[in-house]
Amino acid sequence: MTVSESVTRPAPLPPLAARARSTGGSPVRDILAVTARPEVINFAGGLPAPELFDAEGIAAAFQAVLTESPERALQYSTTEGEPALRAALAARVSARSLPTGPDDLLVTTGSQQALSLLATALLEPGDTVLVEDPCYLAALQVFGFAGARMVPVPGDADGLDPAALEELVRRERPKLLYTVPTFQNPTGRTLPAGRRAAVAEVAARCGLWVVEDDPYGELRFEGERVPWIASLDAARDRTVLLGSFSKVMAPGLRLGWLRAPAALRRACVVAKQAADLHTPTVNQLAAARYLADRDLDAHVARVAGVYRVHRDAMLAGLADALPEGATWNRPEGGMFLWVRLPERYDTTALLPAVVRRDVAYVPGAPFHAGEPDRSTLRLCFVTQAPEEIAEGLRRLGQGLREGLREGLREGAGAR
Repeated sequence: MTVSESVTRPAPLPPLAARARSTGGSPVRDILAVTARPEVINFAGGLPAPELFDAEGIAAAFQAVLTESPERALQYSTTEGEPALRAALAARVSARSLPTGPDDLLVTTGSQQALSLLATALLEPGDTVLVEDPCYLAALQVFGFAGARMVPVPGDADGLDPAALEELVRRERPKLLYTVPTFQNPTGRTLPAGRRAAVAEVAARCGLWVVEDDPYGELRFEGERVPWIASLDAARDRTVLLGSFSKVMAPGLRLGWLRAPAALRRACVVAKQAADLHTPTVNQLAAARYLADRDLDAHVARVAGVYRVHRDAMLAGLADALPEGATWNRPEGGMFLWVRLPERYDTTALLPAVVRRDVAYVPGAPFHAGEPDRSTLRLCFVTQAPEEIAEGLRRLGQGLREGLREGLREGAGAR
């Protein structure tokens, strides 16, 4: 080979890391890209209702911060988070029966980053992580990207089964259990207090980290609040609690937090230094100012009141929209409900027919770490107005019927 040939035919570049090659994107994000047309009634997203954002209050908080302390707001900050915000967060957590100081908390760029930091701090490739079945999809992405082996914990309509959890812990020797025990994504279910206590006892007996993710817990419409696993004595030294402002203030702020025992929290701080140095200072100071000047609890109560109306509208229309034999739950809060269609329905295969009717959902299969239940789907009820929900369910019913007929015809042709 001549020198000129080597210049015109460069050597191939080194490949991507194995974790980047093996971890796919988010099916929810893919669906949202397909259904971005304004005429689509979108039950697929997990987006809060934008008309309920307190845009005026948030703008005033940013204005105050940038007027009164621009040098601080636009400067680098500490990795752990702005003291004013951590103090306000600590007060909110303590008011919910979990005594917490500012130094117990790390501010993160959304609670999704908190998950990523925990994976960096805790997991080696090949480590085992126990997850709910089904599980929050982006958590599966994080753990998969870390090279973890994910094992689903069996459960029922109330959530994971503590007896099955203990059996798996003893057999699989996992590093951690990841759970969204309140208004879970994707199912909307809430783990009862007795099961939470049993999970804490399993963690204490067997040596297990519990990652308790709570982005939806404040969005309660009815029923009594269930204590955090992190507040139970058996699990206090081994539970990481994650929280977020995305569902109660605004997701565009990208503000979350984690509360963890000191050694693990310090490891997450080091991981965050390597990731982004710190969460944006101006956003943190604006959130702290908002908490000082406004009543966030009153705002959340108003949001939850509207979401309850939306949930009721969806529940009222499901029976007419879905085929005979379909079942669904009645969440006491949050943003989602979970539907199981008769076994002959494959919600992934049916989705194109439904989208042609200008409505969308998320198939249930991607939420499973193990064998998927292909007859399930997730519906988000918070973004659409009640009249849009009614129309969307009408279209959903039409799309499911048409998709099933098309599938039966294709199957008959194949035979």
